[in-house]
Amino acid sequence: MASIGGPVQECSIKGRLFSPAADGEVSIKSGGFENAVEPNGDATVRIVKSRVPWMAKGLNLAIDHNRADMEFLQGIADGMEQVTIAITLVDGTVFQGKGTINGELDLNTAKATCPVELSGGGKMEQQ
Repeated sequence: MASIGGPVQECSIKGRLFSPAADGEVSIKSGGFENAVEPNGDATVRIVKSRVPWMAKGLNLAIDHNRADMEFLQGIADGMEQVTIAITLVDGTVFQGKGTINGELDLNTAKATCPVELSGGGKMEQQ
């Protein structure tokens, strides 16, 4: 079967479903470790591991003022705990992790969308 790419179908943040803009290109890092190979004087190397959070950037969520979506998102950003976040891809693949909103929330009133970057500890794993 061929790999299938395309827009994110939906994003769930603490149980609330959001529809991302169809023209968005979302980048997902699963989290875990990143490696750096450092040389030694005798031509051997060391692998230096650094923990990194998972991250999803490029999501541009449709905002419905009747549901108070901006207030909901700001509440997540203001909160002190990570929440369950799930991202469903066009082929039905779901990635899920615990996280929060990273950076600022900036409503685009002309398009009724808000770009968000999501990030969290541990890993965002395929379900």
